[in-house]
Amino acid sequence: MKDLKTQVQQKLMDIVMSALNKAIDDGALPIKDIPDFHIEVPQDKGHGDFATNIAMILAREAKMPPRKIGEVIAERVDTTHSNLIEKIEVAGPGFINFYLVPTWVNAVISDILKYGSDFGRCNTGEGKKVQVEFVSANPTGPMHMGNARGAALGDALASILEMVGFDVTKEFYINDAGNQIENFGLSLEARYLELMGKQGEIPEGGYHGEDIIEHMKDLIEQEGDRFLYMDSPTRRAYFINYALEKNIERMKKDLENFGVHFDVWFSEQSLHSSGKVNEVIKILTDRGYTYEKDGALWFKASQFGETKDEVLIRANGLPTYFASDIAYHKNKFDRGFDWVINIWGADHHGHIARMKGALEALGYDPDKLTVIIMQLVRLYRNGEIARMSKRTGRAVTLADIVEEVGKDAARFFFNLRSADTHLDFDLDLAIKQSDDNPVYYVQYAHARISSILRQAKEQGVDIPNVNNLTQNDMNKYADLLIEESEIELIKKLADFPGEIKLAADNLAPYRITVYSQELASAFHSFYNKCRVLTDAQDLTTARLLLVMAVQQVIKNALAILGISAPDRM
Repeated sequence: MKDLKTQVQQKLMDIVMSALNKAIDDGALPIKDIPDFHIEVPQDKGHGDFATNIAMILAREAKMPPRKIGEVIAERVDTTHSNLIEKIEVAGPGFINFYLVPTWVNAVISDILKYGSDFGRCNTGEGKKVQVEFVSANPTGPMHMGNARGAALGDALASILEMVGFDVTKEFYINDAGNQIENFGLSLEARYLELMGKQGEIPEGGYHGEDIIEHMKDLIEQEGDRFLYMDSPTRRAYFINYALEKNIERMKKDLENFGVHFDVWFSEQSLHSSGKVNEVIKILTDRGYTYEKDGALWFKASQFGETKDEVLIRANGLPTYFASDIAYHKNKFDRGFDWVINIWGADHHGHIARMKGALEALGYDPDKLTVIIMQLVRLYRNGEIARMSKRTGRAVTLADIVEEVGKDAARFFFNLRSADTHLDFDLDLAIKQSDDNPVYYVQYAHARISSILRQAKEQGVDIPNVNNLTQNDMNKYADLLIEESEIELIKKLADFPGEIKLAADNLAPYRITVYSQELASAFHSFYNKCRVLTDAQDLTTARLLLVMAVQQVIKNALAILGISAPDRM
C-alpha cells in the first residue's frame, strides 16, 4: 500500500516540477536540468505541513539568491485546481513552505480501518531474503542482560523488515564448539567428581555457576556412579551433550516466554563435523590469502584494511573461532540470503572488518553483511545499580527480568534507545502503573479506547462498521474532525507508515517505541479536550472512527515490538 503522506508528497513534487518547468520555459530560471529534490515535513509546525529546499539546491547553477528562486517557483505554483494547498510561503534563506487544508490528512482514518493489521506495510524489500542473526549466546549457562536486549532488538527488527516486504529468517547461532565447550566439559566433570566425593578442579576460564552443579546432581540421581569408571574424554563428551541439551532447551523456553521464536537454530559444531571449516580454510589457502608462521595458519586480514593478520588454525592444530565464523558466514550466503544482519555485543566491534575482509577474499560482497553493535545495559533498582536477582540472589538473567517486570515492559524498555547507546533500565519504573512508565502509558491508551467502545455499546450508541460505510461517508465524518487536537492526532496516525520505513532503513526499532509514545500522548491530549460520546450523532460517529483508528495503529506498533495490546488495565 502507498501511504497517504507519500501520496501527498508525490502530488507536491509534481506541483513543484510543473512550476519549475514554467519558470524555465519563460526564462525566469536559467537552469538546464532539474536536480533531485525532496519534499519534507518541517520540524517546526509553524513552517507548514511540508517544505522543500529546491531553491538552495538550484542557487549555484541559476546564479541567483535562493530566496529569489523560491519566490519565482512559488509564483508559478498553480493552486486553482487543487483542493490541497491553502497557502505557500517562501521563508528563511529560500525554503518553500506548503500549508495544506486542515483536512488533507483525514483520509488516513479510512486507510487504517480498511487495512487493519496491514496498515503500515509496504513492499520496498521486494521479497529479498534477509537473515537476522541475534542472541547467539554461548549455551554454557543462562542468558544475561546483553542477550535479553539482543533478543528484544533482533525480534523487533525482524518484524520491521517483514513489514516493509523482506522475506526474513531469524537465526540463533549455537556456539557449541571450541575452547569454551572444552572448559564447560572440564567444569562439569570437576563438579561431578566433587559430588561423588572425589577430587575435582575447575580449570582456568571454567564455569562456576550453580547450574553446573544442578546438572550434575540431576545426572547422578538418574545414572548414579557409572561415570566414575569411564575414561575422562568419554565422560566429558557425555556430560557436554547432556548439559548442552538441557541448556539449549532452557534457552528456547526462556526465549519463548520472552515472545521470541527463531526459524533456525544453527550449530557451530555442525560446521566442524561436516568439514565446512576445513573447506573454507582450503579455499582461502588456494586463493593465496593464508600463510604459515610460528606453527599456525594465518589469514591475510591486513590485505583487507585490518592492522594485523588473524590466526585460522592454532599451532596445536585446532581451528579458531574466527575460522568457524568465516565458514558460518559462507554458509549463510550459500543458502541464498541477499542480505545478512548480525547483532553483536560491543566486545565484538573489532571483529567486523576482518569478517568483511574474509567474505571479500571468498568472493562475496562484504556490503551484504551488516553488523549492528549493541551497547551494554545497566539495571537500576531503588536508584542503585542492580546486579543480582531479587529471587535468586545471583546475576540477573533474561528469565529473571521477565519474571520481575513482565515480557511487555522488558521488550519495550530494551528498545527505548538506539542499539549503539548504553541503556539504563529502571526496574522500578518498568512495573509502575502510571504515566511515567512508557509501556504502561501506551498500553493504557489502547485500553482506554476499548473502554470508550464498551461505554458506547452500553449507552446504545451504534459502533460504526467501516465495511458498511462508503468512501463518501468516511469523508463526511472525517471532515467533522476540525479541532486542533483531532488534527494533530490524525497527523500522527499518518506518520506511522513513514516511521516503519525509517526504522527499516536505519535498522532502528527504537523509532517504533518513540512513535508509540508520541501517538499515545496525542491521543491522551485529544481525549482530555474532546468528548467522544457527544449529543451529536455524526460527530460521535466521526470520533469513534478516529479512536478506532488510533487503537489499530497502537496495536500494530506494539505488535512490531512483540508487546500485547490489552483491552483492560
